[in-house]
Amino acid sequence: MSVYIIGEIGINHNGDLSIAKKLIDIAAEAGCDAVKFQKRTVDKVYSKEMLDSPRESPWGHTQRAQKEGLEFSKEEYDAIDAYCHEKGMAWSASAWDVDSQLFLQQYNLRFNKVASAMLTNDELLEVVAAEKRYTYISTGMSTMAEIDHAVDVFRKYACPFSLMHCNSTYPMAETDANLRMISSLKEKYQCDVGYSGHETGILVSLLAVAAGATSIERHITLDRSMYGSDQKASIEPDELKELVKSIRLTEEILGTGDKTLSEAELAVRKKLRG
Repeated sequence: MSVYIIGEIGINHNGDLSIAKKLIDIAAEAGCDAVKFQKRTVDKVYSKEMLDSPRESPWGHTQRAQKEGLEFSKEEYDAIDAYCHEKGMAWSASAWDVDSQLFLQQYNLRFNKVASAMLTNDELLEVVAAEKRYTYISTGMSTMAEIDHAVDVFRKYACPFSLMHCNSTYPMAETDANLRMISSLKEKYQCDVGYSGHETGILVSLLAVAAGATSIERHITLDRSMYGSDQKASIEPDELKELVKSIRLTEEILGTGDKTLSEAELAVRKKLRG
């Protein structure tokens, strides 16, 4: 089974549909299997006090202006859905509240995604798991007890899932990757385990594949210098192309685990063993 590669657009589109489409193009050209967005109902996710507090952004001077500026409307999501279909690209979004998850149900999504920040949101977990749609569950910022609970919810609904090892720092220091967690999670929960990365560069993601990750999710951007909190923890178009190419090569290098003799090795055998 090939590693499933997700280009995490997230909020790196900065509320601009044309940027979102460019990022979809980049993911398709690089050979990603899917792209992913983030969906929030601003008044459900954040308190009024927080939304009224000051924050300078391209959309105004408050947190509300910034948060609302990053959200797409139904018409824009309809356009994203149609564009991804045209490109043959699967897409999804991680909902940060129940209303957002219910909104996403109108689309024929290939998978759901539980963001690390939402792993302890029981109400949301129940709604997602009840769909029985394949779900990637990120485990950043989480204790093993919290992961236990989330897994129990998904198994209660017999909803297929994959855990994703994750360190929720932006950007993550490479030495914080702790990739041995991939095998630890596989052993404990007897499920597929992927890797959701926030580091710069591609080395850690490739080592995650070598460590047994069945999926890789990376934030992607047109340019890390663009406005946005996730941009610096993202990879640019050339890096994404190199990442996908290198993941596919890594899969070939890892091989099948079966002992076979290639034609080239048989020729050497004949020469050296007579």
